[in-house]
Amino acid sequence: MKKASNLARSALAAALLAAVSTGALSEVVLKASHQFPGGKGDVRDEMVQMIAREVAAAKVDMTIKVFPGSSLVKATEQWKAMQTGQIDMTSFPLDYASGFHPQFGATLMPGLVKSHEHAQRINASPFMQDIKAIIEKGGAKVLADAWLAGAFGSKDKCIRKPEDASGLKVRSAGATFAQMWAGAGASIVAIPSSEVYSALQQGVAQATDTSSGSFVSFRLYEQLKCLTAPGDNALWFMYEPVLISMKSWNGLNDAQKKALTDASKKAEAYFNAESKKLDDTMVETYKKNNVQVVTLTDAEAQAWRDVAQKTSYKLFAEKVPGGKELIEKALSVK
Repeated sequence: MKKASNLARSALAAALLAAVSTGALSEVVLKASHQFPGGKGDVRDEMVQMIAREVAAAKVDMTIKVFPGSSLVKATEQWKAMQTGQIDMTSFPLDYASGFHPQFGATLMPGLVKSHEHAQRINASPFMQDIKAIIEKGGAKVLADAWLAGAFGSKDKCIRKPEDASGLKVRSAGATFAQMWAGAGASIVAIPSSEVYSALQQGVAQATDTSSGSFVSFRLYEQLKCLTAPGDNALWFMYEPVLISMKSWNGLNDAQKKALTDASKKAEAYFNAESKKLDDTMVETYKKNNVQVVTLTDAEAQAWRDVAQKTSYKLFAEKVPGGKELIEKALSVK
């Protein structure tokens, strides 16, 4: 019996050794969190789901579990959740973490990114190198870049020039844009995006800025008479990357890192194509609903950037360490 017991223990030890050598006991599970609706076609959700599928197909003993719709962590708390180890990955607007790193406010700054093509050049610029260095110093790493375009909409008249905003009650998506609107003579209405429709309906707001997707999903075309679409001179762009905590990244082996990197590149390419389609869908939807659609000329866009330079850019340069240099580097990308 003793000999049989020894043989059994030896067999178990051999099996465990074989399992370890083949990686069967080294399965890595990463928790990915984001605020966007899951399984409903949102390109940001699909971007993360694609990364999870591609990693699973690579068979590198790694699984990514996706928690959409703020089901695991609230939207604005995801940066901190990565630092504490509550989650490993996230897709979220980097500006949400500007309370921790105020430099991130530059990634939702009027007129810094002019088009989807310009966004690609921004990604390869010293400006983005600086932003990513701050991200990494903060304990995270960018897996995939993602820029989402937005627009202006008005109940009364088309907003082309800064003077068109004078006297208007405007709901703005972020502090930097609110500063620009105020500089153009508008008064700011502070309400969440979910209340924009009723605010426009009741006259509490006369104009708004938000993402292309939100202009459609909130059916704002039922309240607006004119849409200033992104075109080639967009003023509204938001950086919403896929991030992984550096601690989680450093815990992966080389094969897992390669699989995650390859999957992220594929997801980034998907997002770049789909985000442009969001703009096209918005324009088509608004035209179908008899809303006038315009885009800014070079001169009109520059007039807005001139206002932003005296307001949003000026405050950012004064209050944020290295802010002036960041804006200059972004503006130098043609």
